[in-house]
Amino acid sequence: MARRTVAAALALVAGAAAVTVTGNVPAQAVPPGEKDVTAVMFEWKFASVARECTERLGPAGYGYVQVSPPQEHLQGPQWWTSYQPVSYKIAGRLGDRAAFKNMIDTCHAAGVKVVADAVVNHMANGSGTGTGGTRFSKYDYPGLYSGADMDDCRTAITDYRNRADVQNCELVQLPDLDTGEEYVRGKIAGYLNDLLSLGVDGLRIDAAKHMPAADLADIKSRLSDPNAYWKQEAIFGAGEAVSPSEYLGSGDVQEFRYARDLKRVFQGEKLAYLKNFGEGWGYMPSGRSGVFVDNHDTERGGDTLSYKDGADYTLASVFMLAWPYGSPDVHSGYEWTDKDAGPPNGGQVGACYTDGWKCQHAWREISSMVALRNTARGQAVTGWWDNGNNAIAFGRGSKAYVAVNHEPTALTRAFQTSLPAGTYCDVQSNRPVTVDGSGRFTATLGANTALALHVNAAGCGGTTPTTPPTTPPAASGASFAVTATTVPGQDVYVTGDRAELGNWSPAAALKLDPATYPVWKLTAGLPAGTAFAYKYLRKDAAGNVTWESGANRTATVPATGRVDLNDTFRG
Repeated sequence: MARRTVAAALALVAGAAAVTVTGNVPAQAVPPGEKDVTAVMFEWKFASVARECTERLGPAGYGYVQVSPPQEHLQGPQWWTSYQPVSYKIAGRLGDRAAFKNMIDTCHAAGVKVVADAVVNHMANGSGTGTGGTRFSKYDYPGLYSGADMDDCRTAITDYRNRADVQNCELVQLPDLDTGEEYVRGKIAGYLNDLLSLGVDGLRIDAAKHMPAADLADIKSRLSDPNAYWKQEAIFGAGEAVSPSEYLGSGDVQEFRYARDLKRVFQGEKLAYLKNFGEGWGYMPSGRSGVFVDNHDTERGGDTLSYKDGADYTLASVFMLAWPYGSPDVHSGYEWTDKDAGPPNGGQVGACYTDGWKCQHAWREISSMVALRNTARGQAVTGWWDNGNNAIAFGRGSKAYVAVNHEPTALTRAFQTSLPAGTYCDVQSNRPVTVDGSGRFTATLGANTALALHVNAAGCGGTTPTTPPTTPPAASGASFAVTATTVPGQDVYVTGDRAELGNWSPAAALKLDPATYPVWKLTAGLPAGTAFAYKYLRKDAAGNVTWESGANRTATVPATGRVDLNDTFRG
């Protein structure tokens, strides 16, 4: 979790539907071997993750999938309620115990191991009833913890240069567990062992920096499988008292400087500077570092790139997956304007690129690089080339070759590789590239595009194993957001003077999503340049319609992209 103010308001969330566990014998994960890329499915329901393991993650070569915290948590529509535990029952908004187990078995059958995001530094703020029905209040979690199990400091962290403040006081007012206590360590280890007993292969330890490294090492020593993958969130801060490197003794640590520096390089410096990126920049050892372009905190905080950054984001992801430093996480989340907004449809993903789900893990430019990384594992960087600015190219031994053109104009040149002669598929564009007997080929890269070749993608077309779903086309249309209160049974709709909006018919009007109530949202496809009129209405289950007052609203879709509309229902 980031250092941020967390609202204490409570709201009801829909209960997660149970999923039947199929089969009596748990499936075992196919050993990932050379596969070290993790798809981080932020706030995806477990049933949706299970489907994605089968349909995309396994075939693309992802070694791991990371799921959001599974434990019972604070009720509320915001994403961060998942990071406020009420108990250690698997009973959060993303699915119950059966759904969680079914997801693990399904992903294992697809050759994908499972990492669970584990929140063990603190408990929920406020009071009320958790997502699994547990009554609680701050410092009192019946049957689990009481105030005696919390650290004595009951104020928020204010000084990150003070170790005691960082590790004993409250992260954004969240009750801080005393992980130095035998009882607390035992309870945490019990929860983590429960996850492992269901087949979880690894754990991402949230807010690790706020617990002494010795405490976490002790907890890890109690695991039924002490060799389970262990990845710790410890954010680097210059001049701070707690260093991420302190946690290397018990497992991998996320290297936040990597993502921050990628943003700076891709948006304001030169890609040529990346020639020695990694340990040469003072980062932690490659074999113990988790890396990413963005995660759920940093994309909202703005200290890294995000899906909103277009080619900067896509090309940074291509580079990360091609470059031999750390173990990469590919963040896959959803569109947001409100930084607190929870997942669309409560985490249910009907299909990628709908309802705001971005599915970055499935973009061709990103997904195709997973197989390249697996193929090139263990191969050093060879034949680095750059133009002194924002065009670079390099090989990965005799297994792969990648070029990135982050210039505003096309790049044409002859590239020297160490690849064997032959015809390869550029997995970025799905076009053939012929390498001659001396390892050379000539190609043109458009502005802000990349080229990627590897020996296991020798032919393009439907039969190549590295052709994942393509990046969705840039959407044109209108993004509606209207603040409107309703009574039970009412919903909010929009209609207008276009067929796509229902031609002013209440029966054909488009229903808006109340996930961020009282703001109702919907994105509708409309041709670029379209001028249109629209209006909102309330409709109940009986079909009774109440139009908003006033004149018709008007807007125009830009030549590229969408028009974003933020309205208030006129009573």
